[in-house]
Amino acid sequence: MNQSNNPGQDVFAKSGTNVSEVKRRNEQSGLSYNQVKEMLAHKQNQK
Repeated sequence: MNQSNNPGQDVFAKSGTNVSEVKRRNEQSGLSYNQVKEMLAHKQNQK
């Protein structure tokens, strides 16, 4: 992976994937599968 010390500059993997863009989209995507699972387990334990 091409590392960049410049914030705001995109980082690309050898495959050409824009790693910075993937991370930005992941931050905006909402809860992960594991977060939902944990939340449901916590709700179930409260009953």
